Amino acid sequence: MLKTMGEPRIKIVAMPKDTNPAGNIFGGWILSQIDSAGAIAAREIAPERVVTIAMKEVVFKEPVFIGDLVSCHAKVTEVGKTSIKTVVEVTVERLTSEHTIMCTHVTTAEVTYVSVDRAGNKKIIDEDLKRLYGF
Repeated sequence: MLKTMGEPRIKIVAMPKDTNPAGNIFGGWILSQIDSAGAIAAREIAPERVVTIAMKEVVFKEPVFIGDLVSCHAKVTEVGKTSIKTVVEVTVERLTSEHTIMCTHVTTAEVTYVSVDRAGNKKIIDEDLKRLYGF
């Protein structure tokens, strides 16, 4: 499964400050990690700057708890004239009551970014960078 997940972009421990009223890690915090991981991947193709324009439906299949090690793997799947589509896989490593580590898939997200210049105007993605990364 790891081969299809893309490169690790973010690995972070879920902390108490990131919880919702039910005591689980807040979904918005996870969405923020997804957005950051996807942007890191997109910046390889558009190194100056990218902005998020879309995030497809995100379904949380498992909760995330305080102390879980959250990993976001991201890969670029499509590159257009100014846009970059990424897929981000979120997993957690959790210590079980038997003192073993369990790896659990939490969610998958498709995030689209647009390459922009420093002023925020759309910027055409360099053809040489596209070729370098196989697009």
